[in-house]
Amino acid sequence: MNEKVKVEINNTIFEYPVNTTLLEISKDFQKDYDHDIILAFVNNKLHELFKTVKKDCSLRFVTTTEDAGHKTYVRGMILVMLKAFYGEIGAENIEKVSIEYSLGNGLYCNYRGTISLSQKHIQAVKGKMQELIARDLPFIKRSVGTDDAMELFRQYRMYDKEKLFRYRRVSKANIYSLDGFEDYYYGYMPPSTGMLQYFDLEMCEDGFLLLLPGRTEPTKVHPFVPKPKLFYTLVESNQWAKMLDLPNVGALNDAISQGKMNELILVQEALQEKKISDIAQSIAKESDKKFIMIAGPSSSGKTTFSHRLSIQLKAHGRKPHPIAIDNYFVERELTPKDEHGNYNFESLYAIDLKQFNEDMTKLMNGEEVDLPYFNFISGKREYKGNYLKLGPEDILVIEGIHGLNDQLSYSLPRESKYKIYISALTQLNIDEHNRIPTTDGRLIRRMVRDARTRGASAQATIAMWPSVRKGEEENIFPFQEDVDVMFNSALIYELSVLKQYAEPILFGVDRNSKEYVEAKRLLKFLDYFIGAPSEAVPSNSILKEFVGGSCFNV
Repeated sequence: MNEKVKVEINNTIFEYPVNTTLLEISKDFQKDYDHDIILAFVNNKLHELFKTVKKDCSLRFVTTTEDAGHKTYVRGMILVMLKAFYGEIGAENIEKVSIEYSLGNGLYCNYRGTISLSQKHIQAVKGKMQELIARDLPFIKRSVGTDDAMELFRQYRMYDKEKLFRYRRVSKANIYSLDGFEDYYYGYMPPSTGMLQYFDLEMCEDGFLLLLPGRTEPTKVHPFVPKPKLFYTLVESNQWAKMLDLPNVGALNDAISQGKMNELILVQEALQEKKISDIAQSIAKESDKKFIMIAGPSSSGKTTFSHRLSIQLKAHGRKPHPIAIDNYFVERELTPKDEHGNYNFESLYAIDLKQFNEDMTKLMNGEEVDLPYFNFISGKREYKGNYLKLGPEDILVIEGIHGLNDQLSYSLPRESKYKIYISALTQLNIDEHNRIPTTDGRLIRRMVRDARTRGASAQATIAMWPSVRKGEEENIFPFQEDVDVMFNSALIYELSVLKQYAEPILFGVDRNSKEYVEAKRLLKFLDYFIGAPSEAVPSNSILKEFVGGSCFNV
């Protein structure tokens, strides 16, 4: 007689034979879900679907609409693409295929090899991917010793992975294979290729794009919309990484272990300072520019950037004055509310648009204005005699979430505004096929700063991060291409420094909380890095805004 286990699903108890796979169980419930089940929580611990149930447990399915599920879908598609690419182009013709960065709804990939990549090759790879998906092939996972993994990737000429594993503390590594093609991935995989139905592949600049569905619409692949300014900024950042000879985490660990950290910090900071100086010089040349509008997603370092830009503007003969859009909030009771009935401080209409435009127009016309101060405790706007009148060399540095939206500054002519988009666009990858999402770097920055300045736990920061991301998607990203310049605030060395601050607070996340899965993922991610002290980081660095010790009031 087969032994059975009790499995609680959606508050109902079901019985299954011992060692039934999660995949088999999920098939009984797939009809109740609008999208594919790709992972499962067993007793609040995330598992791949090939795992089996061995004892009584509670079970919650994860679909491709959830963050963990979407990331798993993307990893599976990357492995399918690489298997097809090596099969169609031929391993003997490939020096390297790398996943460089996210670009819109796609991943920009680079190829180096002995043959010139063409549209014909891309179509052949796409056809091979469709064939692999139609065959519904399983992703097979095996555990090997770290030394064996290094040897394996040396043979495959995946040298980034070989270098990465030199610094791994664990004795084992999980290797995934698809129809004989083996690779390493940071995170879980789908059970098989059959659920990876939605993708596209197309040429882009010197590489190609793997186009994928988003989390909110996991069955739709939207046409690629070019973003030339973002693409140029990412290319420039990659060139910086190559110039520093730091394309991946393994190379960064090499530099730290060889005592090169101080020089690396100085060179990276010098590159950023030169970029800020170039922006200031560009602004100073245009006398009609009176309003510098700065915006970017959370934890991009906007405040430090604004201070450093102001210093450079002074060095180029201009007189900058900071204006915080937050001081133009409407009074608390007039603030719009979201669908949950909570105040929506990220809404454009949380700003007194009429008053802001009246004041800015008066300043542009040479009139004197008493600038407001918003008291966040009382929820009221106050006036404290902060009078300002602009002379020929004066310029306003305006920073806030809606800075790039012309609806904020509707009364100001476009030629009077200089728009700057700032974000931390991570130029470092874990290895050839495992990129570091920009959002991971910003989330770690935010956790460290919230813990230091607000006494907030990592768990609290992780919990509110989805709503922060939603606000960015609505209020910032749609305007990022309509700017005069983009500035990448990511520092190639920063995660090695942030590691010392982030790990202790991540270990403090309650194991039984829903935020623990994300905390565990970030801890595993930080484990790839050798830690580095912050003493050598200059006091005007953007990183100091998060770890403390800045010379600015941030």
